[in-house]
Amino acid sequence: MRRGRLFLAGTLTALFSADLYFILLPKLWKVAREESCSCNQENFTLQGYGGLVSPWLSNWTSEVPGVSSEAGDGSLKLRRLFAHPLYNIQTPSLGPEEKLLQLEQLMEYYQKKVSRWKRHMKLYKEAAAAFSNFTVVEHEVTLDPEASWLKFHLGINRYGLYDRDDAAIPRLLWDMENMTVVNADYTQDEKALKGVCDCSKVVKPSGHHLKLALKMQDFGKAMFKPMRQQREDQTPEDVFYFVDFQRHNAEIAAFHLDRILDFRRVPPVAGRRLNLTGEVLNVTHNDDLRAVFFTSPVNNTCFFAKCLYVCKTEYAVCGTPDLLEGSLSAYLPSLSLAPRISIPNPWMRSYTFTGKEEWEVNPFYCDTLKQIYPYNSGNRLLNIIDMSIFDFLTGNMDRHHYEIFTKFGDEGLLLHLDNARGFGKHAEDEMSILAPVSQCCMIKRSTLLRLQLLSRPEFRLSDVMRESLRADSLQPILTEPHLLALDRRLHKVLEAVLHCVRTLGEDQVITEDFLRSTERTSTQSEKAR
Repeated sequence: MRRGRLFLAGTLTALFSADLYFILLPKLWKVAREESCSCNQENFTLQGYGGLVSPWLSNWTSEVPGVSSEAGDGSLKLRRLFAHPLYNIQTPSLGPEEKLLQLEQLMEYYQKKVSRWKRHMKLYKEAAAAFSNFTVVEHEVTLDPEASWLKFHLGINRYGLYDRDDAAIPRLLWDMENMTVVNADYTQDEKALKGVCDCSKVVKPSGHHLKLALKMQDFGKAMFKPMRQQREDQTPEDVFYFVDFQRHNAEIAAFHLDRILDFRRVPPVAGRRLNLTGEVLNVTHNDDLRAVFFTSPVNNTCFFAKCLYVCKTEYAVCGTPDLLEGSLSAYLPSLSLAPRISIPNPWMRSYTFTGKEEWEVNPFYCDTLKQIYPYNSGNRLLNIIDMSIFDFLTGNMDRHHYEIFTKFGDEGLLLHLDNARGFGKHAEDEMSILAPVSQCCMIKRSTLLRLQLLSRPEFRLSDVMRESLRADSLQPILTEPHLLALDRRLHKVLEAVLHCVRTLGEDQVITEDFLRSTERTSTQSEKAR
């Protein structure tokens, strides 16, 4: 009897101990943590930024407490995003030196260009009537000071290609989609090749790609890149990044992503279906371009590139039967008006089958770079890091150069041009694109805060991209796997920055820049910081 009571008492003691250890203690610990955090909650959020989690929290990419993952109407996420204080940051007032061009300068230059164009058209029409057996299609060309492309050029400044609320940009996108094409020609880089291409080189000149310069009825210009792949097609595993197809939908998506990130360094891009006969063949004055058109066995109109490397019908693109979709990228101002220089990307890849660049083998590469002009001061290196984050999100491994406007010097914006080799593989994340982030461990605070904002459920990057891309006439632009890949890659960017913060500390990693909202006072801004 006594032995039985001892056994019962021991059993009850064991059960109570287990209950205390596994159930009661965790609950008490959880309550204690909540009580200890509630009094200091303001230390963990940036006031005035909608409770955005501050950079030093370890739980950067988790859902924000108290916010439903289905917050709000999905169709309004983009509007709410652009209404957020982080997208209403006040930049310094723009003086003449901060603006790329002045109206008088721009109008004088293009009035001369229009006069020269009209003289050329008159001579071309007379020559065609005398020596050719085709009729010249004539369109009236007018130079309107209110043209959207002129407004776009006038809006370019030191901080971006356009302002956040620039009404000319939606008009420009509509004009590129709908305005009459009065001339089609090769781009300048393709003209420079003169039909010659060295096939012994791994990387072919940019002119061998199928792209055209189109002139609109208001004298605006846009670069047309035709569709080469279906939306569902991915880059084959055995294809190197430097010989990958250029995708028209990647150009369109890159513009929308750049705008959502608030970089504003990609010229406006819109999708359009061109009639190859009526809007290219019949309006071109270039005999070389006209010579590469042919009709396929199923009566589709096709053309191929001028470069001999792809001067074969098997490399052609074809309409159905005449219509061919592609991207139209707005031209930047003429180099005569606004000179630009092209600079090798410090993280340029080795464009050979076996070679490697120094940054690929030296983890301390950035330490050396920081000692070299122009990366030893100013914003140039931080802008390169912005560009690498942008390229990582799109999966673009082909950023071998970047361009800047010479007027703005070292502190001007970097132009994110030629994005057609992005969005090639949605299932793979090329972490080497983030080398500038992981090696330099630097990032602008404004960039980091926007990335964090876009990781939150109510502003999820894939959702706002999906909504933004619906505005394009060629929708859907990206397949769902590519959209979801943006969220996954964004998480990895934040993890890379967090690793730097844990290693070096916030002060060494996060660099202050413009953070004052136009809707808030400077005192509130200082408190938010």
